[in-house]
Amino acid sequence: MGVDLSPLIDEDDKEKVELDSLNSRKLSIDGYNALYQFLTTIRGEDGSPLMDSQGRITSHLSGLFYRTINFLEKGIRVVYVFDGKPPELKAKEIEERQRTREEALKMYEEARTQGNVELMKKYSSRAASLKNYMVQDAKRLLDLLGVPWVQAPSEGEAQAAYMAMKGIVWGSVSQDYDSLLFGSPRLVRNLTVSGKRKLPGKDIYIDISPEIIETPRLLEKYGITREQLVDVAILIGTDFNIGVKGIGPKTALKLIKKYGRIEEITEVPGLKELLPESVLNEVRGIFLKPNVTDVEGLEWKQADEEGLVEFLCNERNFSEERVRNALRRIKKRPATGALDEWF
Repeated sequence: MGVDLSPLIDEDDKEKVELDSLNSRKLSIDGYNALYQFLTTIRGEDGSPLMDSQGRITSHLSGLFYRTINFLEKGIRVVYVFDGKPPELKAKEIEERQRTREEALKMYEEARTQGNVELMKKYSSRAASLKNYMVQDAKRLLDLLGVPWVQAPSEGEAQAAYMAMKGIVWGSVSQDYDSLLFGSPRLVRNLTVSGKRKLPGKDIYIDISPEIIETPRLLEKYGITREQLVDVAILIGTDFNIGVKGIGPKTALKLIKKYGRIEEITEVPGLKELLPESVLNEVRGIFLKPNVTDVEGLEWKQADEEGLVEFLCNERNFSEERVRNALRRIKKRPATGALDEWF
């Protein structure tokens, strides 16, 4: 889920863009984040995911295939980054997510028994779970598309941000704000979603378009460093620590601007017990010195049309006509090439 920094990010901090404006840009995408979006949004009228004839979920493949085709057609060079082993501090967050999914699944089954389609739709997305076979299917699809992917040693979002920080890519793509904490100079949001989005719990839809948040501008606006932004996040609560009750983003920012760092804060009772030095150092280390790897030799290759038809159509029951039509849209790109050849 990531840390909620949205109250600190005004509309002026977001540059709304069209896909066309990202032509020739290199972007690293948090693969797990994107796949979860596809799993939760690409569903039937009753909330059930797309499946093949053997009952294997294919919503993630549908989203990944057609959205990536769209990127390539627009001249956007994307590389997907997949999570490795999570930090130990994330164990509680992972357990909580699993409990939430299990509870949602129970509610979904109850709604199905009652024939309540609205509740089925509501709980089905919350019950979505990314299985190992789905990730392997996604990697296989990207190989067939000729699109590179990177296996991160730990957090995929950290690896994607590191690649942007090192200039390997122009920016990192995620719906979460953790990329700002991990050091990405540019966070691109809403790239793997498009069109309209339904507001949670309301029958209201809003238009969604890609937006860019530049970390240096945001830090300059508030007069803080990246290290201090991480401290703001720790006070709020991250995937790796529980935040301080009663402290939201704006209060956290005010405290860090006043005291400089968490250890110097004197007006929050029991803060040292809530956030002992050992926890502070470990969480700071996850964001400021993440477990990442250097990446070299990224290549985009010609898509394997027959291989894609075999995988998507013959094995996963996609429409062959739709798949071939989609592939025609990207046939004009070079057959092969290293990363530098695109610019």
